[in-house]
Amino acid sequence: MRKTLTLFFLSLGVALFIPLCSVFAQVPDLPPIPIPVPSQPEILPLPVPVPVPVPKPTQFRHLMSPLMRVDVATICSSSYSCLGWDEQIWGENGKAGDSKALLTAIDNSLYYLTTDKAAAVYRNYPIREITLDRVRRSLLRFRQLVVSCESPAQLQAAIRQEFVFYQSSGNDRNGNVRFTAYYEPVYTASRVRTPVYQYPIYRRPPDFERWAKPHPKRVDLEGKDALLGDRSRLRGLELFWFANRFDAYMVQIQGSAQLNLTDGTTTSVGYGGATDYPWTSIGKELAKDGKLPLSGLTLPVMTQYFQQNPNQMDNYLPRWKRFVFFQETGSTGAKGSILVPVTAERSIATDKSIMPPGALALINTSLPFPTEYGQMVPRTVSRYVLDQDAGSAIKGPGRVDYFMGTGKLAGDRAGITGGNGKLYYLLLKQ
Repeated sequence: MRKTLTLFFLSLGVALFIPLCSVFAQVPDLPPIPIPVPSQPEILPLPVPVPVPVPKPTQFRHLMSPLMRVDVATICSSSYSCLGWDEQIWGENGKAGDSKALLTAIDNSLYYLTTDKAAAVYRNYPIREITLDRVRRSLLRFRQLVVSCESPAQLQAAIRQEFVFYQSSGNDRNGNVRFTAYYEPVYTASRVRTPVYQYPIYRRPPDFERWAKPHPKRVDLEGKDALLGDRSRLRGLELFWFANRFDAYMVQIQGSAQLNLTDGTTTSVGYGGATDYPWTSIGKELAKDGKLPLSGLTLPVMTQYFQQNPNQMDNYLPRWKRFVFFQETGSTGAKGSILVPVTAERSIATDKSIMPPGALALINTSLPFPTEYGQMVPRTVSRYVLDQDAGSAIKGPGRVDYFMGTGKLAGDRAGITGGNGKLYYLLLKQ
């Protein structure tokens, strides 16, 4: 699956007066302190880095260190402006909270951490103090806190007391991270080819591991018009057929999809492998050729362009040389690169060659939210997430892809998400 944050701490005075939540100790029976929650809390200033021992640069490939331990105890002007004020867990403005979804995401990560794959990854993880056991214990404790806390303030105070933060170094070594979002689309498809449904997605070839490199390009596998059909080396591996070429292409970009089939049933597809080529932004290709202005170029704008100019797909879509294969996943929904389901607004994708897979993270960035009038307005959020996915376009410490969910609204929000923010990983104090 293809796959954008500042931290928090309460001031010492606030921490003394807001009761901490714990499953092991009773919360003092103190009256809650009313704290206003703004609709657009500010993005916080940069925290103060605290040096930690790091391994040799070669262990991080091209990086000195993707993460740095930080101390942010002194930067909070008020509790709601500190990182970790995640009101979405309990709900806001009359909307129900998503604590169950967050707990599900935590449980998915905990399952991953029991696998041999996780054990192998963390044996070689280059930051020695970030271990599988510490990541697992941190998730278990955070889960207890989510269950027992009754407000953003309680959780915020407990996190400040028990956890430390590791900030991503970002694009510029100053912590600035570029955020995008992805989603799981819903399309109509057919199990068989018909005069209407002509554009296929494919299973992974059984001999794929033996394919010579460089791999065939997209145009070699499906043709310039995506109708190479019986002349393709993928003949016989067709999984589902789509009526619209751009729909089939978007499934490859997003890496998964829910499908409403022409026989009246439903199913889903998930990532099954891909050829060895990097990400190419078709939007930037359109801007480079003067077809669309780069400023304000979003997925909805690009989609509208191809709807109005379908003949241009033959020219631009093959420029992304990478080709993605799929497997039918039934009702399980989209899965991330660590092979557990991703959860709407609680899962992110990062570069898994440098970031700790399955770990608890905290993002601070601006995301679009719908209004009652159908408009999208940006709002700065501080949100707990689980690092459960990766993507060909998500490389280095300065990239995060946020999973927005399934369906049209999620797609509308994901298509206009883009901007800088901060990314932190939360671990129990040693």
